[in-house]
Amino acid sequence: MLTKNLIRIRELSREDILDILDQAESFHNILDRDIKKVPTLRGKVIVNLFFEPSTRTRTSFELASKILSADVINISKTTSSAVKGESYKDTAITLKALGADYIIVRDTNTGVPELISKQGPFKVINAGDGSGEHPTQALLDLFTMRRKTGRLEGLNVTIVGDISHSRVARSNIYALTKVGANVNIVAPPTLLPVDIEKLGVNVYHSFDSVYDKTDVLYCLRIQLEREKVSLFPSLKEYATLYGVSSARLKKFDREVLVMHPGPINRGVEIGGDVADSVGSLIEEQVRNGVVVRMAVLFLMARKGE
Repeated sequence: MLTKNLIRIRELSREDILDILDQAESFHNILDRDIKKVPTLRGKVIVNLFFEPSTRTRTSFELASKILSADVINISKTTSSAVKGESYKDTAITLKALGADYIIVRDTNTGVPELISKQGPFKVINAGDGSGEHPTQALLDLFTMRRKTGRLEGLNVTIVGDISHSRVARSNIYALTKVGANVNIVAPPTLLPVDIEKLGVNVYHSFDSVYDKTDVLYCLRIQLEREKVSLFPSLKEYATLYGVSSARLKKFDREVLVMHPGPINRGVEIGGDVADSVGSLIEEQVRNGVVVRMAVLFLMARKGE
């Protein structure tokens, strides 16, 4: 149940997820208004505590907060006392003393949002923690899929790429299986977590097994910054075997929708022409991120009341 915090997608029920998507749908037209404002969070203070670089997530959370009329403070690692050695706990205690109502946390270390949530009465949203989870990314992805296809149950979603290091993949798997989608995973064995089949997904090592069972193709970035050793021979070979090119898309037995959480490495996991094609939902994902994050903030505020 979505109440005080949103730390993990796996803690939400199917009904919770659908409630968030329905609420986001009611907000969708707000982005087309001349004046993009609703008063839900007027007088509330939201802190974007981003200790890991971000463009899409941080900006969309800031926009979502401001459209809901909250006051927003952005804090990055390089401009905080973290560079002087301040602990996460003391950072959270400081923000509590300064009157933060919500703290949106992104960090390179897994578990930081949960740690911060234990330090005060404020609400906490996980905006991505290490190789842990990224719940609002999964929610905006499901929202995008449902708006485009009209369904989630029975939808065939193939996730391809660096599964081991991807919090996005993890959260999407939890969310998609909860709402009844069929999830296929395509990746080299070195980029797969141990026992991932136990999460209810179908695992393949090449595209040959999914050309006839894919409605949505979800591409992941190779996260070289998280890899301690080389897990494949070269980016060129990876692109040849697992990259989504226009030539590869023609091999599917139907028109597939293409998604990517960003940032994109054009020519590696996805071709530039594919990213910019009519079947690409990447730009819609970014736009939908605002209304989904508005929905999360709105519902957390309503539950609090």
